[in-house]
Amino acid sequence: MRAFLATSIGVACSAALALPASAAPATSVTTSVSIPASASLPAEVAVPGSTQSLPLRTLPADRATGAALQGLTRRDVRPFSLVGVVWDDPDAELHGSVQVRTRASGTGAWSGWQSVETHNDDHAADPGTPERDSGTVRGSTAPLWVGASDGVEVRVRAEAPRAGASPAPLPRGMRIELVDPGDEPASEPASEDTAQGPEIPEGNDTGTTSGQVPVPALTPEESAASAVNAELVPLGATEIPELTKEETETAYADRFGEEAVTAKPYIGPRPRIVTRKGWGADERLRERNFVYTKSVQVAFVHHSATGNNYSCKQAPSVLRSIYRYHVKSSGWRDFGYNFAVDKCGNIYEGRAGGVAKAVLGAHTRGFNTNSMGIAVLGTYSQSTPPSSAVTAVARLTAWKLGLYGKDPRGKSTLTSGGGNRYKKGAKVKLNAISGHRDGFSTECPGARLYGKLGTVRSAAAKYQGR
Repeated sequence: MRAFLATSIGVACSAALALPASAAPATSVTTSVSIPASASLPAEVAVPGSTQSLPLRTLPADRATGAALQGLTRRDVRPFSLVGVVWDDPDAELHGSVQVRTRASGTGAWSGWQSVETHNDDHAADPGTPERDSGTVRGSTAPLWVGASDGVEVRVRAEAPRAGASPAPLPRGMRIELVDPGDEPASEPASEDTAQGPEIPEGNDTGTTSGQVPVPALTPEESAASAVNAELVPLGATEIPELTKEETETAYADRFGEEAVTAKPYIGPRPRIVTRKGWGADERLRERNFVYTKSVQVAFVHHSATGNNYSCKQAPSVLRSIYRYHVKSSGWRDFGYNFAVDKCGNIYEGRAGGVAKAVLGAHTRGFNTNSMGIAVLGTYSQSTPPSSAVTAVARLTAWKLGLYGKDPRGKSTLTSGGGNRYKKGAKVKLNAISGHRDGFSTECPGARLYGKLGTVRSAAAKYQGR
């Protein structure tokens, strides 16, 4: 079996598989596997889903302010479910507003104007890293989930100029990306009717199934993405089952050592996690290799800013759309976040590399090293996040931070890789569970979700037995 894994994954990942995840010391995965110069984004291949990229055109300037305006008039397009705007230079910021209208497939009804969040590179790889310097990265807005649509209208308006100042230009090469997520995976996670329980339960959530069903033969790319979790579940598993606290401690006994297990290590029960196979990630889209950092000292909580108009049954489609947008439209090497959580509290594996490992993500520019990113699907600037989602974040952080010896109520010092809030090299003390805005000047994860982080820290510590 081990020989098969080495063959499937290749030399670049062999160091990460040298020790089982459950047997490795807390900081054993210390090798960052560099992306070779030849490992550029794969050429367009025949994979489920599609992306339409339509260039925006200059429209008459806003009469009231003189601000620059670009967009598209109403037009028919092939089916899509998610939209976003990208531009050529990732360092060029979009100072303005982006709004879209879409036509629902089947009914022909047009939506009202919907705003797209212009996050201006706050979710991204760190400056100076191979992923950032690949030459494929583009500037991009957050993606917006609009549901099945076949018509679109777009307008991008620059900020109104200050008195006496010239109108601010819009970035060059702007275009609208229309993403079709492709077919649904064979099985779906829990729906609203079978979601996890109240926000901070006294006991552990139970009753989920393992999801270990026969699966078709795996492609080499699927084998590689699945093999990094092979110490937890069989190859091709659609989910990683939850464990009780006692089962979790037993499963990770070698990691903590005999004395630590006897003393009850501070680790939360492992939650149920839907794998990339489970949500239908096409592994041919991402770059082949996996990249690791040394540890997980901080968990950054985000909202995806994709809107709240999705059902939990649609969450896999939302994830496949974001994944395609991150890779094909924004030019990233893979899905940006390490994990995602939907409004029903289902937890999903994000960037490939292994759920128990310290996988380097592209979620908090400047602080991706020694951290992980969790995206709660939705927009929580004015909407309160569901209690099931808050509970899921607490359960996930209690387990993952516990693997690396972290108290969810504690703090860690990270070194900034450069961003708009902290200069490169700055030593920054952060909460072990932080919001995106703590590391970068942004509204993410939205005021309503950010306000729940104190509850998340307390609940996660309780799950760990503190």
